[in-house]
Amino acid sequence: MKTVNKGRIDWMITLVPFVLIMGLAGLLFALPEQSNQVISQVRFFFGDTMGLYYLVIGLGVLVVSLFLSFSKYGGIVLGEPGEKPKYSFFAWGSMMFTCGLAADILFYSFAEWVMYATNPHIAELGPVDEWAGVFPLFHWSFIPWAFYLVLAVAFGFMLHVRKRSRQRYSEACRPVLGKHADGILGRIIDLFALFALLAGTATTFSVATPLMASIIVRLFHIQVSRTAVTIIILLVTCAVYTYAVLHGFKGISILAKLCIYLFFGLLIFVLLVGGQGRFIIENGFQSLGKMVQNFIELATYTDPGRTNNFPQDWTIYYWAYWMVWCIAAPFFIGNISRGRTVRQTILGGYIFGVGSTIVSFVILGNYSLGLQTSGAADFIAQYEASGDLYELILNIIDTMPCAAFILVLVLVTMIAFYATSFDSIAYTAACYSYKKIGDDEHPHLLIQLLWCILLIVLPIALVFSESSMNNIQSVSIISAFPIGIIMIIMIVSFFKDAKKYLEERKG
Repeated sequence: MKTVNKGRIDWMITLVPFVLIMGLAGLLFALPEQSNQVISQVRFFFGDTMGLYYLVIGLGVLVVSLFLSFSKYGGIVLGEPGEKPKYSFFAWGSMMFTCGLAADILFYSFAEWVMYATNPHIAELGPVDEWAGVFPLFHWSFIPWAFYLVLAVAFGFMLHVRKRSRQRYSEACRPVLGKHADGILGRIIDLFALFALLAGTATTFSVATPLMASIIVRLFHIQVSRTAVTIIILLVTCAVYTYAVLHGFKGISILAKLCIYLFFGLLIFVLLVGGQGRFIIENGFQSLGKMVQNFIELATYTDPGRTNNFPQDWTIYYWAYWMVWCIAAPFFIGNISRGRTVRQTILGGYIFGVGSTIVSFVILGNYSLGLQTSGAADFIAQYEASGDLYELILNIIDTMPCAAFILVLVLVTMIAFYATSFDSIAYTAACYSYKKIGDDEHPHLLIQLLWCILLIVLPIALVFSESSMNNIQSVSIISAFPIGIIMIIMIVSFFKDAKKYLEERKG
């Protein structure tokens, strides 16, 4: 194995965000009540007072993605002119879908509609069975994936067309920032980016790992606390994604394909064997139609009178959550999109990414909604009584044929999804650690291993304190505010550089 060239490593960018977030975790443990109060106040300012900021950025980025697809910029190849895609559409789509929030998509698909059904805003719109299934499709489809795909195009252009040797947020902003990208402003941008990356990592690990722990306890009837099982799951997931990332893109590609086979196998089984097939297809089709028909209204709803706080609790939260995840996922998508045009990357991403997401929410969500509508079960009452989403999901799975098999399949798929998401994050973070790294060059294995370990330390520490995990979710929302500003600079930089590139080509 080659030795690490320490002179090429930017230790400030590598270690400072980690030290900061570990210090924050220490405060959360030492002073949980005081920390919770302060962070809640800060989150209220960003999520409530400044909530319109997130909604405007979300709608704006979606418009930009459509413009890029059908304008003169859509024909730009992310690579040499005439270069063919490096990966097949299936392999590329599998890695793209699994590098982000795929585990969260699977987790929320089962019962997110139940959480919406208990909000008074649904009653204002109409019957629960008509509207509760609309919002999961809205919150997980076009605007969130627009964040990913527009930035992926900007990163892909920077990496494969301009062949920049610094794979960082600040480098993508260079056309606007100029020499300041190398100075203190560039440093601040990169530190914000990595801080948000670590905060988002801790958040997403805290969301669904308790479900995985609950499944193991249910399957094996073990007398161990959920916390202990969760930590074991985190360690196993870390081992899987470390193995994959140390075997490069080939290992990531193989794991991603396995995830997709497991994922669609689960969906097909529920659709065909669950007994709710007709309702799933018809209500899913209706919900999709309502979402498209009311899209602008859903994307601009602000609840100015604060009668239900629905956009503050949900839409703004989700847009901010996906923005935090825009540190690693778009960089990885841009990296694997070499040889594809801007148009192919964006529209292909919508077809595979949004398509897979919608299918998941339609099948798994409408299975339980069908039982609720027919009176065979009352999941809304169960959730209102306990407030335990993990137990509710287990109860939903218990109503399915071969419930034990479904539990095993969900567990294995989620571990694989988490592993695939985090091997792409570890790879991207390792690239950040280098002052310069070539387009075809890969980070040293030891640097990748370092990030594999760093990414798992904070979630393991936080799993001991539920209040701390809730606070870190708030930190993710707060982190998204500066990321939104950086995203705008990056998009403007791409248009400026791409226009110059087209003029160069014409000349």
